Amino acid sequence: MKRRVVITGIGMVSPLGNTVNESWENAKVGQNGIDFIKRINTDHLDVKIAGEVKDLDIQEILGKRESKRMDRFSQLGLIATMEAVEDSKIPITDENRDRFGVYFTSGVGGLETIEKEREKGLTKGHNRISPFFIPMAIINLLAGQIAIKYGLKGICTSPVTACAASTNAIGDAFRAIKDGYLDAAIAGGAEASICDLGLSGFYVMRALSDSDDPSSASTPFDLNRSGFVMGEGSGALVLEEYESAVKRGAKIHAEIIGYGATCDANHITAPVEGGLGAANCMKNAMIEGEVNSKEIDYINAHGTSTPLNDKTETAAIKNALGENANKVSISSTKSMTGHLLGASGAVEAIFTIKAVEDGFIPPTINYKTKDPECDLDYTTNQGKEREVKYAMSNSLGFGGHNATLLFKKVI
Repeated sequence: MKRRVVITGIGMVSPLGNTVNESWENAKVGQNGIDFIKRINTDHLDVKIAGEVKDLDIQEILGKRESKRMDRFSQLGLIATMEAVEDSKIPITDENRDRFGVYFTSGVGGLETIEKEREKGLTKGHNRISPFFIPMAIINLLAGQIAIKYGLKGICTSPVTACAASTNAIGDAFRAIKDGYLDAAIAGGAEASICDLGLSGFYVMRALSDSDDPSSASTPFDLNRSGFVMGEGSGALVLEEYESAVKRGAKIHAEIIGYGATCDANHITAPVEGGLGAANCMKNAMIEGEVNSKEIDYINAHGTSTPLNDKTETAAIKNALGENANKVSISSTKSMTGHLLGASGAVEAIFTIKAVEDGFIPPTINYKTKDPECDLDYTTNQGKEREVKYAMSNSLGFGGHNATLLFKKVI
């Protein structure tokens, strides 16, 4: 027997705020979280702007000793998780630890640590690198840190699928609970790649925006879009079996009812022409959720602000939703946060859940010029109230990875 799965806890650290509420309230009013980079010196770099996390005292929250033993992506992920667990108020006891899992990931992992320790090795000798170098750098250790902190002994894993990673993590956790392998899980992703290697690596492959104006750099679906803007942060969700959540009187943010995952099998970075893989992904999520395309009210688009992604995703939405493609509200919150790579799916899933909860569509900001190939309702520049019963969140990653989550309002 398939079981219902609900979201009872959410946590976020993003360029728009250091909590879910702060991030969501700023997203609703179209606040731009992108600015000139302040954490590192960019004099030698071609990229000067990004979506940075601001005014977050990590050592105050995690402690000086523990902070020094984690890469920034793990620090942000653990902080978001702490908010989600506190929000959920889910009891963690010896009775449920073995059926409580962790699905937490990253697209790149500890790139900042790799960069720093390599430099230390070259200047001071490789026997001087940190003994915590490997645990700080590898992606799965964030999931391990979360499991250790809360004593969670169910499956602990990290699907790594580039920009679709945390959407896959949430979807995999959903299926594990739905099919009875787990009763609860913490799922999400974190990313912190605003460093020399991260910025330069994406820049030389011509993926990043060439704008030096924070107000016109991330422009999803706009005719003059020129690439994405790097962002950092984390999103964490507590997923729980519905009957258990109701029994303990938990606040339910939304129900997750569908999950689609496909691959373009086409190119290492470019989406397949026409977006068939992404379209099938959305269709599969709707089939699992037993929802007709006409019932979808909102889509949080992958919307990276790259020329190829935005026109391809538009075509995919048209294919998946048919006539309703012109009626659904769409937005790309990456216009405000930048692209959080492997964390983007989790952060955007939370924005989607809040849209369901509040009946409000966040805007796609910085939009100026219509692209004939991007001709849907992208909720440009100003958010709007709209009842949202069913909503989807899309993530499309390098390697052709496509992932879609389908959420339902719980009344």
